[in-house]
Amino acid sequence: MNSLLVMALIAGRRCAFLAPDVQSVIEIGIITPVPRTPAYITGLTAVRSQALTVLDCRTAIGFNTEEFQTDPRAIVTSYGGDSYALRIDAIEDICSAIGEPTSVPGGFGEQWSQAAKGLIETRAGPALLLDLGTIIDGNAALGVAA
Repeated sequence: MNSLLVMALIAGRRCAFLAPDVQSVIEIGIITPVPRTPAYITGLTAVRSQALTVLDCRTAIGFNTEEFQTDPRAIVTSYGGDSYALRIDAIEDICSAIGEPTSVPGGFGEQWSQAAKGLIETRAGPALLLDLGTIIDGNAALGVAA
């Protein structure tokens, strides 16, 4: 795998998103809460006349949102025909993958095992390659196998 990756920090871990899955990085403006949605759905925001569902990645993976500082930026992606803004703790950089993802070591915990496709080496060090569908569906937070 020689793919470009967008590197981010979530819950204190270096994570990676495949660059082709990332449409842009935006600064989050006003977020309008949506009643009766799962806790990982923060609400809705608009960017360039496009409505985005805002998700908190930490909560979607199964972590407490109060423990970490959230970057005012978000990763914009599309999944299943819908657009999302993924809130993360920090966006680091863009870099290339070195090799193929390997299985997530047991010491990372069940949440990361469910949310990540694997551990990938980069020039910046190892990162968890996140499964976009699992995060957007909130399956890791719900304890559902992907």
